[in-house]
Amino acid sequence: MMRFTGKGLWATTALALGMSAMAAQADIRFWTTEEQPERLAKQEAMAADFEKETGIAVEVIPVTESDLGTRATAAFAAGDLPDVIYHPLQYALPWADAGILDTDAATEVIEDLGLASFAPGPLAMAAVEDGSASVPVDGWTQMVVYRKDLFDSMGLEAPTTYANVLAAIEKLHNPPSMYGFVAATKVDENFMSQVLEHVFLANGVSPVGADGFQALDEKATIEVLDFYKAIAKASPPGELYWKQSRELYFSGQAAMIIWSPFILDELAGLRDSAPPTINDDPTSGELASKTGIVTTFAGPSNPEGAAWGDVRYFGITNDADTDDAMAFVKYSMDQGYTQTLSIAPEGKFPVRRGNGDSSTAYVDAWSKLPVGVDRKAPLSDLYEASMIDEIVGGLDVAKRWGVSEGQLALASKMINAQTVNRVVREYIDGTIDGPAAVAKLNEGLAKID
Repeated sequence: MMRFTGKGLWATTALALGMSAMAAQADIRFWTTEEQPERLAKQEAMAADFEKETGIAVEVIPVTESDLGTRATAAFAAGDLPDVIYHPLQYALPWADAGILDTDAATEVIEDLGLASFAPGPLAMAAVEDGSASVPVDGWTQMVVYRKDLFDSMGLEAPTTYANVLAAIEKLHNPPSMYGFVAATKVDENFMSQVLEHVFLANGVSPVGADGFQALDEKATIEVLDFYKAIAKASPPGELYWKQSRELYFSGQAAMIIWSPFILDELAGLRDSAPPTINDDPTSGELASKTGIVTTFAGPSNPEGAAWGDVRYFGITNDADTDDAMAFVKYSMDQGYTQTLSIAPEGKFPVRRGNGDSSTAYVDAWSKLPVGVDRKAPLSDLYEASMIDEIVGGLDVAKRWGVSEGQLALASKMINAQTVNRVVREYIDGTIDGPAAVAKLNEGLAKID
């Protein structure tokens, strides 16, 4: 049993009373998974600005993302949900179905702000009958990062399709000085799962339908397998994941990789822990100037292509002081939206593009926010306007397995089981042929529920 001295007891009681007083003074409570001190401070500053503007006090409560699901479920059962929750995509539809979220309130906020001002992809991911489960806040799309200077010098088309990627490999693959690609091949790394989902989506292949598991189409899936085998063969030998792909691209030994936008500041020499080594100056922006990106690419069975997107939302709960909660979300997505994005601009692309004054107001403001760790610079100083447009534009068509079918939870289980990784690796290694690989994928995925 813990013993308290008189002094310790008084101190503990005072702390508890102080926290209770703070909670009592707040009109609404806001849970956020952005709990790092610097990010938390920015959210608290925005909440203070909101209070000055409206008189509505907000208690900003950090919640570890891995605990968010269980905490929300417990708070819902106790009738003690916060008013607003900043949450990842995976909770939007399940929480709406469970009654945790007030979908009418979220829909009204979106309509008041202007439906057309939001990127369609994030809205579609959280769509419910007659509206939206939550209000999309920010997101990012996975990217094919490529040496635009080499593509241009060889007259190659940007890697927007399987065919263009393979054509570039044919021209640029010259190991060990230059690898055509660095594909993820380490089966037990989530990085491989994420890259593969993007490649499958690009060809319109998904293992889930409205009723759950959906058998993979053999022809389209073999196209995916053949493409991935080709980019793996154009990669160095070994168990490859994000680390090697970044290192090889940064050293000038890779023509293409697939990565998240969190590479953008590193590419420009703004992070000492991950410097470009293409020349002798680790702070140089040379590699950034030679780089292009593609967010949406297509396979032969899906000419429209797809982008892999990760989106975050503001959920207004059914326990909320609805009017105050809606006012806070509107402020965070309007007057305070640039502050919201400034928490981590390199990974928070604006899903709301503009307002009544300018259709690109928030994209323009976001592009001028400083990124970097050891040095800071706005993305608009580092990359051309066309590249900024590509970065943001991927959210228009961003997709994930299972979202549109209402089966995101099942799709997530399939991804986490790493069945796809293992079978694709067998195909790459030549221990199984195409039809057998598709059959094995279908057999393994069908058992997951």
